[in-house]
This record gives sequence, structure tokens and C-alpha cells, in this order.
Amino acid sequence: MPLPPPISPELFAALPSEFQALLEAVIEYYEARIAELEARLNKTPNNSSLPPSSQHPHAKPVANKPRSHQQRGGQPGHPKHERSLIPSDECDEVHTLKPNKCRRCGTKLSGSDPAPWRHQVWELPEIKPLVTEYQRHRLTCRGCGEITCAALPLGIPKGQAGPRLIALTALLMGCFRQSKRRVALFLEQILNQPCSTGWVVKLQDQATAALRPGYEKLAAQLPSQEQLGIDETPTKQGPDKSWLWTCVATTFTVFTIRPTRAATVLSELLGAAYRGVVNCDRAKMYYSQPRLQWCWAHLKRDFQALIDSDDGIQKRLGHDLLRPTRKLFQCWARYRDGTLTWVGFQRLMKPLREEMERALLRGACTGIGMAKELWNHRDWLWTFVAVQGVEPTNNASERALRHAVIWRKLSFGTQSARGSRFVETMLTVIETCRQQSHSPFIFITAALEAHFAHTPAPALAGV
Repeated sequence: MPLPPPISPELFAALPSEFQALLEAVIEYYEARIAELEARLNKTPNNSSLPPSSQHPHAKPVANKPRSHQQRGGQPGHPKHERSLIPSDECDEVHTLKPNKCRRCGTKLSGSDPAPWRHQVWELPEIKPLVTEYQRHRLTCRGCGEITCAALPLGIPKGQAGPRLIALTALLMGCFRQSKRRVALFLEQILNQPCSTGWVVKLQDQATAALRPGYEKLAAQLPSQEQLGIDETPTKQGPDKSWLWTCVATTFTVFTIRPTRAATVLSELLGAAYRGVVNCDRAKMYYSQPRLQWCWAHLKRDFQALIDSDDGIQKRLGHDLLRPTRKLFQCWARYRDGTLTWVGFQRLMKPLREEMERALLRGACTGIGMAKELWNHRDWLWTFVAVQGVEPTNNASERALRHAVIWRKLSFGTQSARGSRFVETMLTVIETCRQQSHSPFIFITAALEAHFAHTPAPALAGV
């Protein structure tokens, strides 16, 4: 679309003064709006907090390394990987095959090979549900005429699904991100288990009831943790916007879905007297916590955004901040792999901190908002240097959220409070079992067995 011809000075001067002021205000507004939209277009996951999934893979910049001339796949001389044969006595069936005659001359053959060529075929058994029937007799009392029905044995569920079936159904939704309709389809067509979407919802509620005591015990342990990585992502509960929070401790993780992103959620989860270190990004609601460690991975992208700016002062500041940031990560990598002691790490970080803070002070004096914010709260940049064991990034909570974000994109959130309780409970169990190298299927099955037997639920984490 061609641009209209500009207004000549003579024509502009002939306009009424009120119209001139209005026209200048409109032009100023749209110039600022265009600049804002252009800045948005220039944002990428490399210079902002946008997730990597928001960018098309073909739009990613080419890596700064020479292209390899090797073909795809395994290279000549690489170690061979194959499935080892199991002992013959562990096989369900063993078939002995002997040739009857020579393949060249046809002479009849006899005898046995002391070391036959072993060929094993793995196959799934025919899947058929195990159905146990309990015949509960109802007998009439000869004395008073009262009818009494035999009670079910302890631990037998009142419904038609056993613990392993409920655990599998919960994992298909919470871990493997399947919809209720597809879970019902899988149970019917693969496991030969009659199922409907309504029944899947009932099994979901039973799993939540069995796992909820363990979940609440973990949530009660959050205020006693010395360090927590906390992050949040938007989701939906029915038509309402909600937020999925995650709190990552050393040995467990807790998810919760709340209707707000405000600092009140932190007070509810951690209590008013929490004095541990919170790894987080620079969102304002975390300012309510006394001890923070701002994520340097986020800061690195923010410094790259300054470099990508058209403003020369911001560009120079971005280079001056990114240079010590790269050295910071190099020192941290050496400390983490054991080639640098804690004292040596602190000694190397001292000049880097001085260089960084000089640049931040210069940026704050020139009116750059981000530099002023970092300068005013500079102590929150260096908690990981003062307190041993604190990570400089919030990567742990972002990794924990990754599975939940993919689930949200597939399901578009939950439809009710019951669904939200199931999601936050299952995400907590799955991530905590991963941290502790436990099987979530075994744990959920044990929790359901305890729930049906009215015995204490197994502990998810001992802290």
C-alpha cells in the first residue's frame, strides 16, 4: 500500500490550532505504538523470557560452528549397541530346531550342536484383564428377621477397578498427557478393559483421594526448606485464568494451581516467616521474600536484548554486562565439576562482581530502567556466591515446568477444581519420583492399596 503524500507546511499552518494539536498527538501516539510493536517483533527466546517453543524451529539462528561433513547416523568404528540375550532358562518357551539334511548334498543329518545359534523373539502376551468376583451372601436372621450382607475383605475397592488399573489410568493422563477419551480408547482396544470417559473421571478422583495425603505432607515441608526454585506459568480452570506454580526443593517438587499470580500465593505456600533462599526470575511478586537469587540465565537474555537495541548507549552497556556474565558461568562450571574450590570460586567472583556493578551503576545513571532495577537490588544477584549450595539460575524449576507446559498446550487447562487438584497432585508425584529415581507407577499403586485398606499412605519424601 503506497504512503499518502505528506502534508505541506503551508497546508498544516492553515489548519485550526486545535486540529494541529490533535494531529500532532495522534502522530506521536502512533509513532510510539509502531516503535513498541517493532520492539516486540525483535524479541526472541535468546534476548527475552519468551519460551523456546514460541519460535519456529526454522527461524532459529544458524549455530556458529562449522558444518559437519559426516553423514547422519552411527559413524564407522562407534561402539556397537545391541539387545543382549537373556538366559535360556528365563525364556517362556524354548524351541530346539535341527536341520534334517545337508543343504548341499541332501545327506541325512543327526546329532546336536553344543553351542547352537540362539535367536530370541520378544512379544507382548495377549492382554486380558484379571477379573476377581466376590460373592457376598445376604443371610436372614431367624431370630429378628434382619438381613446381613457379607463385608468385602480389607483392601478390596468398592468400585470395579483395582489399584494397578487406577494407577495406570492416572499415569496415562498425568504423565503421558492423554485425554480422557483417548485413555478410555486405550483401555478398551489395547487392554480389553471396558471403559468410558465418565469412568475415567471416577478413577481420576480415586487416584487424587489416595495421593492427596502425601501431597499435603510435601506442601507442609516447603517452609522448612533452605532453598527453593519457584516459577509459574499461566493456565485455565474452566473459563477462568489461573496460574500453575512449582516449588522445587532438593528432594521433592510441589505443584499447585491458584487463581492468581500475586505474592499472596507465596505467603500461603511458604508462610510469612520464610527465611530460605528463593531462586526466581525478576517478577515483582517475589520481592516479598527477604532472600532471593535472581536467575542469571534470564539476565543473560536481558543483556542480549540491550545488545540488540538500536540505542548505542544500551548496546555498549549490554556488551559490558554480558562479558563478565560469560566469565561467571565459566567459573561456576569449574566449581560445579570440582576443578575449582569454593574459596577459589569466591575469589574469582570478586572482580567480576565489581566489574558488573560498575556497569550497572553507569547504566542506572544514564536512565536505563533495567540497570537501575538491578543496581537497587544488586544483593539478589550474588546470593549464590555468599551461600554455598545456591544455584545461580532457576533452571531446576523451569525444567520441572516443561512437562506441565506441554500438558497445558495439549489440554488447554482443566475444567473444574477437581481436575486442578488431580493435575497438581499427579505433577507433584511424577516430578518427585523422577528426582528420587522411583517408579511413579509402583508408588501410586502402593498409595491406592493403602487407601483401600485404610492404612497410612506411603511417604513420598522423607525430609
